[in-house]
Amino acid sequence: MNNLNSSASRRNLLLGTGAAAAVAGVGLALWNFEPKSVAHVQSHPVWSQQFENPAGAVLSMSSFRGKPLLLNFWATWCPPCIEELPMIDAFWRENAPNGHQVLALAIDQPSAVRRFLERQALAFPVGLAGLEGTNLAKSLGNAAGGLPFTVFLSSDGSIWRQKMGQLTPADLLEWRKSAV
Repeated sequence: MNNLNSSASRRNLLLGTGAAAAVAGVGLALWNFEPKSVAHVQSHPVWSQQFENPAGAVLSMSSFRGKPLLLNFWATWCPPCIEELPMIDAFWRENAPNGHQVLALAIDQPSAVRRFLERQALAFPVGLAGLEGTNLAKSLGNAAGGLPFTVFLSSDGSIWRQKMGQLTPADLLEWRKSAV
């Protein structure tokens, strides 16, 4: 009988230790995916960046200063990125007359982005950031380097919010109401 109690105690101890380790692992993973704060975004190097658009013209980040900007990092191989683009496009069409801007920076091969945009046109500007766009996203708080990643910037250039993962209509509505 003593052997049965000892065996059950060991098993419970192992199960408890395993559960604690799993909880700690999930917590660490969630902490890593949480966007990090960025100091002095008004003087951040993002504002001096230039990107080629799919047609070959140059997009200058400085031209987006002074109005609210939704800056979205995406890729053609990222299903949640692709799913949110039509919603972002509809948001831009509805809110551009009120000064809201949208820029999507593709962290992808230019040829893949061009092929994608032939099938699914977007009305808002798209920049070809390539793999270097990952470093830019990280400098804006995307420590994990995951996609999609969105930075909501206020008209003064400060970060209102960062979001790792797919946007929702509620995210866009909240930003529209809060963006100044």
